[in-house]
Amino acid sequence: MKSVLAAPPLEVSEEQRAELERIARSSSMPYRSVVQAKALLLSADGVAIYEVARQLNVASNSVRSWRRRFVAGGVEGVGRIAKGRGRSSWLPAGTVAEVVRVTLEESPDDGSTHWSTRTLGEKMGVGKDTVARIWRDHNLKPWRTEGFKISSDPDFEAKLVDVVGLYLNPPERAVVFSFDEKTQVQALDRTQPSLPMTAGRAGTMTHDYKRHGTTDLFAAMNVGTGEVLYDTKKSHKATDVLAFFKLIDLHVARDLDIHVVLDNLSAHKAEPITTWLAHPKRARWHLHFTPTSSSWLNLVEGWFSILTKRRLKKGVFTSVAQLEEAIELWAEHWNDDPTPFVWKKPVDEIIAKVKRGRATLASVKSATNH
Repeated sequence: MKSVLAAPPLEVSEEQRAELERIARSSSMPYRSVVQAKALLLSADGVAIYEVARQLNVASNSVRSWRRRFVAGGVEGVGRIAKGRGRSSWLPAGTVAEVVRVTLEESPDDGSTHWSTRTLGEKMGVGKDTVARIWRDHNLKPWRTEGFKISSDPDFEAKLVDVVGLYLNPPERAVVFSFDEKTQVQALDRTQPSLPMTAGRAGTMTHDYKRHGTTDLFAAMNVGTGEVLYDTKKSHKATDVLAFFKLIDLHVARDLDIHVVLDNLSAHKAEPITTWLAHPKRARWHLHFTPTSSSWLNLVEGWFSILTKRRLKKGVFTSVAQLEEAIELWAEHWNDDPTPFVWKKPVDEIIAKVKRGRATLASVKSATNH
Protein backbone atom coordinates (compact mmCIF):
# COMPACT_ATOMS: atom_id res chain seq x y z
CA MET A 1 0.00 0.00 0.00
CA LYS A 2 1.41 3.38 -0.99
CA SER A 3 2.09 5.68 1.94
CA VAL A 4 -0.08 8.81 2.05
CA LEU A 5 2.99 10.66 3.33
CA ALA A 6 5.05 9.97 0.21
CA ALA A 7 5.60 13.07 -1.92
CA PRO A 8 4.11 12.84 -5.43
CA PRO A 9 6.49 12.72 -8.42
CA LEU A 10 7.86 16.14 -9.28
CA GLU A 11 6.25 17.59 -12.41
CA VAL A 12 8.98 18.27 -14.98
CA SER A 13 8.45 19.22 -18.62
CA GLU A 14 10.48 17.65 -21.41
CA GLU A 15 12.48 20.85 -21.84
CA GLN A 16 13.18 21.07 -18.11
CA ARG A 17 14.22 17.41 -17.98
CA ALA A 18 16.65 17.90 -20.85
CA GLU A 19 18.24 20.87 -19.07
CA LEU A 20 18.41 19.02 -15.74
CA GLU A 21 20.10 16.07 -17.45
CA ARG A 22 22.64 18.45 -19.01
CA ILE A 23 23.44 19.92 -15.60
CA ALA A 24 23.63 16.48 -13.97
CA ARG A 25 26.21 15.35 -16.56
CA SER A 26 28.32 18.48 -16.32
CA SER A 27 31.92 18.26 -15.10
CA SER A 28 32.48 22.01 -14.97
CA MET A 29 29.38 23.38 -13.20
CA PRO A 30 29.36 23.77 -9.39
CA TYR A 31 28.84 20.51 -7.57
CA ARG A 32 25.78 21.89 -5.76
CA SER A 33 24.11 22.43 -9.15
CA VAL A 34 24.95 18.91 -10.28
CA VAL A 35 23.68 17.22 -7.13
CA GLN A 36 20.49 19.29 -7.09
CA ALA A 37 19.80 18.40 -10.72
CA LYS A 38 20.27 14.72 -9.93
CA ALA A 39 17.91 15.01 -6.95
CA LEU A 40 15.24 16.70 -9.07
CA LEU A 41 15.53 14.05 -11.80
CA LEU A 42 15.09 11.28 -9.23
CA SER A 43 12.11 13.14 -7.76
CA ALA A 44 10.59 13.44 -11.22
CA ASP A 45 10.92 9.66 -11.59
CA GLY A 46 8.87 9.18 -8.44
CA VAL A 47 11.72 8.26 -6.08
CA ALA A 48 10.81 9.00 -2.45
CA ILE A 49 12.48 11.97 -0.76
CA TYR A 50 14.28 9.85 1.82
CA GLU A 51 15.58 7.51 -0.89
CA VAL A 52 16.81 10.47 -2.98
CA ALA A 53 18.63 11.79 0.09
CA ARG A 54 20.16 8.37 0.75
CA GLN A 55 21.39 7.88 -2.82
CA LEU A 56 22.96 11.33 -3.02
CA ASN A 57 24.18 11.45 0.61
CA VAL A 58 22.36 14.68 1.41
CA ALA A 59 19.77 15.72 3.99
CA SER A 60 16.12 14.96 3.24
CA ASN A 61 15.22 18.56 4.15
CA SER A 62 17.58 19.75 1.44
CA VAL A 63 15.73 17.63 -1.11
CA ARG A 64 12.41 19.13 0.03
CA SER A 65 13.86 22.63 -0.28
CA TRP A 66 15.15 21.94 -3.81
CA ARG A 67 11.77 20.62 -4.86
CA ARG A 68 9.99 23.75 -3.54
CA ARG A 69 12.50 26.05 -5.23
CA PHE A 70 12.09 24.19 -8.53
CA VAL A 71 8.30 24.45 -8.36
CA ALA A 72 8.61 28.17 -7.73
CA GLY A 73 11.41 29.10 -10.13
CA GLY A 74 12.05 26.18 -12.48
CA VAL A 75 15.51 25.24 -13.69
CA GLU A 76 16.81 28.78 -13.20
CA GLY A 77 16.92 28.23 -9.44
CA VAL A 78 19.00 25.05 -9.55
CA GLY A 79 22.29 25.53 -7.72
CA ARG A 80 21.72 29.20 -6.95
CA ILE A 81 22.52 30.48 -3.49
CA ALA A 82 20.00 32.93 -2.11
CA LYS A 83 21.21 36.49 -1.60
CA GLY A 84 22.88 36.89 1.75
CA ARG A 85 23.34 33.14 2.19
CA GLY A 86 26.53 31.14 1.94
CA ARG A 87 30.12 32.02 2.69
CA SER A 88 31.69 34.85 0.74
CA SER A 89 34.70 33.78 -1.29
CA TRP A 90 38.02 35.52 -0.61
CA LEU A 91 39.31 34.49 -4.04
CA PRO A 92 39.48 37.09 -6.82
CA ALA A 93 36.57 36.92 -9.22
CA GLY A 94 37.01 34.27 -11.88
CA THR A 95 39.64 32.26 -10.01
CA VAL A 96 37.43 29.22 -9.52
CA ALA A 97 36.40 29.15 -13.17
CA GLU A 98 40.03 29.51 -14.27
CA VAL A 99 41.18 26.66 -12.00
CA VAL A 100 38.48 24.45 -13.52
CA ARG A 101 39.41 25.51 -17.07
CA VAL A 102 43.14 24.92 -16.59
CA THR A 103 42.46 21.54 -14.96
CA LEU A 104 40.38 20.42 -17.93
CA GLU A 105 42.20 22.05 -20.83
CA GLU A 106 45.90 22.50 -20.00
CA SER A 107 48.83 20.33 -18.92
CA PRO A 108 51.79 21.23 -16.68
CA ASP A 109 54.85 22.76 -18.35
CA ASP A 110 57.07 19.90 -17.16
CA GLY A 111 55.21 17.43 -19.36
CA SER A 112 53.29 15.73 -16.55
CA THR A 113 50.07 14.12 -17.72
CA HIS A 114 47.93 15.91 -15.14
CA TRP A 115 48.00 18.53 -12.42
CA SER A 116 48.52 17.96 -8.73
CA THR A 117 47.02 20.31 -6.16
CA ARG A 118 50.48 21.75 -5.49
CA THR A 119 51.54 22.30 -9.10
CA LEU A 120 48.24 23.90 -10.04
CA GLY A 121 48.23 25.95 -6.85
CA GLU A 122 51.67 27.34 -7.72
CA LYS A 123 50.52 28.21 -11.24
CA MET A 124 47.33 29.92 -10.04
CA GLY A 125 48.86 31.60 -6.99
CA VAL A 126 46.59 29.84 -4.49
CA GLY A 127 47.12 27.15 -1.87
CA LYS A 128 46.91 23.43 -2.55
CA ASP A 129 43.92 23.12 -0.20
CA THR A 130 42.07 25.73 -2.26
CA VAL A 131 42.69 23.74 -5.43
CA ALA A 132 41.58 20.55 -3.66
CA ARG A 133 38.38 22.23 -2.50
CA ILE A 134 37.61 23.52 -6.01
CA TRP A 135 38.20 20.07 -7.47
CA ARG A 136 35.98 18.54 -4.83
CA ASP A 137 33.20 21.07 -5.44
CA HIS A 138 33.31 20.38 -9.19
CA ASN A 139 33.84 16.63 -8.83
CA LEU A 140 37.17 16.76 -10.68
CA LYS A 141 39.71 13.96 -10.16
CA PRO A 142 42.58 14.52 -12.62
CA TRP A 143 44.71 11.75 -11.05
CA ARG A 144 42.15 9.12 -12.08
CA THR A 145 41.77 7.46 -15.47
CA GLU A 146 39.03 5.01 -16.34
CA GLY A 147 39.57 2.46 -19.07
CA PHE A 148 37.22 2.18 -22.03
CA LYS A 149 37.06 0.63 -25.46
CA ILE A 150 34.41 1.35 -28.06
CA SER A 151 34.00 -1.45 -30.56
CA SER A 152 34.93 -0.65 -34.13
CA ASP A 153 33.10 -3.73 -35.42
CA PRO A 154 31.02 -2.69 -38.47
CA ASP A 155 28.41 -5.27 -37.44
CA PHE A 156 28.34 -4.15 -33.81
CA GLU A 157 24.61 -3.50 -33.58
CA ALA A 158 23.57 -6.71 -35.37
CA LYS A 159 25.82 -8.86 -33.16
CA LEU A 160 24.70 -7.03 -30.03
CA VAL A 161 21.02 -7.58 -30.83
CA ASP A 162 21.71 -11.24 -31.61
CA VAL A 163 23.56 -11.98 -28.35
CA VAL A 164 21.30 -9.98 -26.03
CA GLY A 165 18.30 -11.54 -27.75
CA LEU A 166 19.66 -14.98 -26.80
CA TYR A 167 20.04 -13.89 -23.19
CA LEU A 168 16.61 -12.31 -22.84
CA ASN A 169 14.58 -14.61 -25.10
CA PRO A 170 16.39 -17.94 -25.62
CA PRO A 171 15.00 -20.30 -28.29
CA GLU A 172 12.72 -23.11 -27.24
CA ARG A 173 14.21 -26.58 -26.89
CA ALA A 174 17.72 -25.20 -26.86
CA VAL A 175 20.58 -24.60 -24.42
CA VAL A 176 22.48 -21.31 -24.55
CA PHE A 177 26.11 -21.30 -23.40
CA SER A 178 28.45 -18.38 -22.79
CA PHE A 179 31.93 -19.68 -23.62
CA ASP A 180 35.47 -18.35 -23.28
CA GLU A 181 38.99 -19.27 -22.21
CA LYS A 182 40.91 -17.81 -19.28
CA THR A 183 44.43 -18.25 -20.58
CA GLN A 184 47.75 -18.39 -18.77
CA VAL A 185 46.33 -18.95 -15.27
CA GLN A 186 49.48 -18.99 -13.16
CA ALA A 187 50.36 -21.42 -10.39
CA LEU A 188 51.99 -18.93 -8.01
CA ASP A 189 53.76 -19.80 -4.77
CA ARG A 190 54.82 -17.08 -2.34
CA THR A 191 58.46 -16.76 -1.28
CA GLN A 192 57.54 -16.54 2.42
CA PRO A 193 54.66 -17.90 4.51
CA SER A 194 51.61 -15.65 4.84
CA LEU A 195 50.23 -14.54 8.18
CA PRO A 196 46.54 -15.18 8.92
CA MET A 197 44.01 -12.44 9.48
CA THR A 198 43.49 -11.38 13.09
CA ALA A 199 41.24 -8.82 14.74
CA GLY A 200 42.43 -5.39 13.64
CA ARG A 201 44.92 -6.74 11.07
CA ALA A 202 44.44 -8.08 7.57
CA GLY A 203 46.09 -11.24 6.41
CA THR A 204 49.49 -10.79 4.81
CA MET A 205 51.05 -12.04 1.58
CA THR A 206 54.47 -11.30 0.13
CA HIS A 207 54.53 -9.23 -3.04
CA ASP A 208 57.03 -11.54 -4.74
CA TYR A 209 56.33 -15.08 -5.83
CA LYS A 210 57.59 -18.19 -7.58
CA ARG A 211 56.03 -19.33 -10.85
CA HIS A 212 55.28 -23.02 -11.25
CA GLY A 213 53.71 -22.99 -14.69
CA THR A 214 50.37 -22.07 -16.21
CA THR A 215 47.15 -23.66 -17.39
CA ASP A 216 44.37 -22.56 -19.73
CA LEU A 217 40.86 -22.75 -18.30
CA PHE A 218 37.98 -23.42 -20.70
CA ALA A 219 34.48 -22.67 -19.40
CA ALA A 220 30.95 -22.61 -20.81
CA MET A 221 28.17 -21.25 -18.61
CA ASN A 222 24.62 -22.46 -19.14
CA VAL A 223 22.85 -19.11 -19.32
CA GLY A 224 19.59 -20.60 -18.10
CA THR A 225 20.87 -22.45 -15.03
CA GLY A 226 24.24 -20.88 -14.22
CA GLU A 227 25.93 -24.29 -14.27
CA VAL A 228 29.42 -24.24 -15.80
CA LEU A 229 31.14 -26.89 -17.92
CA TYR A 230 34.90 -26.51 -17.58
CA ASP A 231 38.22 -28.10 -18.43
CA THR A 232 41.90 -27.17 -18.16
CA LYS A 233 44.39 -27.60 -20.98
CA LYS A 234 48.03 -26.83 -21.74
CA SER A 235 47.13 -24.56 -24.67
CA HIS A 236 44.15 -22.95 -26.39
CA LYS A 237 44.66 -23.95 -30.01
CA ALA A 238 41.82 -24.78 -32.37
CA THR A 239 42.19 -28.48 -31.53
CA ASP A 240 41.76 -27.65 -27.83
CA VAL A 241 38.66 -25.59 -28.58
CA LEU A 242 37.26 -28.43 -30.66
CA ALA A 243 37.85 -30.92 -27.85
CA PHE A 244 35.90 -28.66 -25.49
CA PHE A 245 33.08 -28.25 -28.00
CA LYS A 246 32.84 -32.03 -28.12
CA LEU A 247 32.60 -32.02 -24.32
CA ILE A 248 29.67 -29.60 -24.54
CA ASP A 249 28.07 -31.76 -27.20
CA LEU A 250 28.23 -34.82 -24.91
CA HIS A 251 26.56 -32.96 -22.03
CA VAL A 252 23.52 -31.70 -23.98
CA ALA A 253 20.58 -33.98 -24.74
CA ARG A 254 20.36 -34.93 -28.41
CA ASP A 255 16.92 -33.38 -28.88
CA LEU A 256 18.12 -29.91 -27.88
CA ASP A 257 19.86 -27.27 -30.00
CA ILE A 258 23.11 -25.72 -28.79
CA HIS A 259 23.73 -21.97 -29.01
CA VAL A 260 27.19 -20.73 -27.99
CA VAL A 261 28.14 -17.09 -27.38
CA LEU A 262 31.88 -16.58 -27.90
CA ASP A 263 34.43 -13.99 -28.97
CA ASN A 264 36.29 -13.57 -32.25
CA LEU A 265 39.49 -15.44 -31.35
CA SER A 266 40.98 -16.94 -34.51
CA ALA A 267 40.99 -20.41 -32.93
CA HIS A 268 37.18 -20.22 -32.69
CA LYS A 269 36.94 -19.90 -36.48
CA ALA A 270 39.79 -22.19 -37.53
CA GLU A 271 39.44 -25.01 -40.03
CA PRO A 272 39.09 -27.87 -37.49
CA ILE A 273 36.12 -26.04 -35.93
CA THR A 274 34.39 -25.14 -39.19
CA THR A 275 34.85 -28.64 -40.60
CA TRP A 276 33.42 -30.27 -37.47
CA LEU A 277 30.44 -27.90 -37.37
CA ALA A 278 29.73 -28.42 -41.09
CA HIS A 279 28.90 -32.09 -40.53
CA PRO A 280 25.13 -32.83 -40.70
CA LYS A 281 25.30 -34.30 -37.19
CA ARG A 282 26.18 -30.82 -35.86
CA ALA A 283 23.20 -29.08 -37.42
CA ARG A 284 21.97 -28.29 -33.92
CA TRP A 285 25.06 -26.15 -33.24
CA HIS A 286 24.85 -22.35 -33.63
CA LEU A 287 27.74 -19.96 -32.87
CA HIS A 288 27.01 -16.32 -31.96
CA PHE A 289 30.08 -14.08 -32.03
CA THR A 290 30.26 -11.00 -29.83
CA PRO A 291 31.40 -7.73 -31.45
CA THR A 292 35.13 -7.07 -31.34
CA SER A 293 36.34 -5.40 -28.12
CA SER A 294 33.12 -6.36 -26.34
CA SER A 295 34.12 -8.98 -23.78
CA TRP A 296 31.64 -7.34 -21.36
CA LEU A 297 28.90 -8.95 -23.46
CA ASN A 298 30.06 -12.46 -22.60
CA LEU A 299 28.41 -13.57 -19.33
CA VAL A 300 31.04 -16.18 -18.48
CA GLU A 301 33.52 -13.34 -17.94
CA GLY A 302 31.63 -12.60 -14.73
CA TRP A 303 32.19 -16.17 -13.57
CA PHE A 304 35.92 -15.88 -14.32
CA SER A 305 35.99 -12.70 -12.22
CA ILE A 306 34.35 -14.40 -9.25
CA LEU A 307 36.70 -17.38 -9.52
CA THR A 308 39.71 -15.06 -9.57
CA LYS A 309 38.60 -13.02 -6.56
CA ARG A 310 37.44 -15.91 -4.40
CA ARG A 311 40.02 -18.60 -5.19
CA LEU A 312 42.93 -17.61 -7.42
CA LYS A 313 44.04 -14.13 -6.36
CA LYS A 314 45.01 -15.07 -2.80
CA GLY A 315 45.73 -18.72 -3.55
CA VAL A 316 49.12 -20.39 -3.13
CA PHE A 317 49.93 -23.18 -5.58
CA THR A 318 53.17 -25.17 -5.73
CA SER A 319 52.34 -26.87 -9.03
CA VAL A 320 50.00 -26.69 -12.01
CA ALA A 321 48.33 -29.90 -10.81
CA GLN A 322 47.53 -28.26 -7.46
CA LEU A 323 46.15 -25.21 -9.27
CA GLU A 324 43.92 -27.34 -11.48
CA GLU A 325 42.66 -29.32 -8.48
CA ALA A 326 41.76 -26.05 -6.73
CA ILE A 327 39.85 -24.81 -9.79
CA GLU A 328 38.00 -28.12 -10.07
CA LEU A 329 36.99 -28.13 -6.39
CA TRP A 330 35.77 -24.52 -6.53
CA ALA A 331 33.87 -25.06 -9.79
CA GLU A 332 32.19 -28.22 -8.47
CA HIS A 333 30.97 -26.34 -5.40
CA TRP A 334 29.65 -23.62 -7.71
CA ASN A 335 27.74 -26.21 -9.73
CA ASP A 336 26.20 -27.67 -6.56
CA ASP A 337 24.25 -24.43 -6.21
CA PRO A 338 24.77 -22.45 -9.45
CA THR A 339 23.70 -18.85 -9.83
CA PRO A 340 22.58 -17.78 -13.32
CA PHE A 341 23.63 -14.31 -14.44
CA VAL A 342 20.64 -12.29 -15.62
CA TRP A 343 21.20 -9.76 -18.41
CA LYS A 344 19.24 -6.56 -17.71
CA LYS A 345 20.61 -3.80 -19.95
CA PRO A 346 18.28 -3.10 -22.91
CA VAL A 347 19.84 -3.08 -26.37
CA ASP A 348 18.63 0.43 -27.20
CA GLU A 349 20.36 1.91 -24.14
CA ILE A 350 23.66 0.24 -25.07
CA ILE A 351 23.44 1.42 -28.68
CA ALA A 352 22.61 4.97 -27.58
CA LYS A 353 25.58 5.02 -25.19
CA VAL A 354 27.94 3.69 -27.87
CA LYS A 355 26.72 6.32 -30.33
CA ARG A 356 27.38 9.06 -27.77
CA GLY A 357 30.86 7.64 -27.18
CA ARG A 358 31.64 7.53 -30.89
CA ALA A 359 30.41 11.08 -31.36
CA THR A 360 32.55 12.26 -28.44
CA LEU A 361 35.62 10.47 -29.79
CA ALA A 362 35.03 11.96 -33.22
CA SER A 363 34.85 15.47 -31.78
CA VAL A 364 38.02 14.95 -29.75
CA LYS A 365 39.84 13.52 -32.78
CA SER A 366 38.68 16.43 -34.90
CA ALA A 367 39.92 18.91 -32.33
CA THR A 368 43.32 17.25 -31.83
CA ASN A 369 43.90 16.01 -35.40
CA HIS A 370 44.84 12.50 -34.24
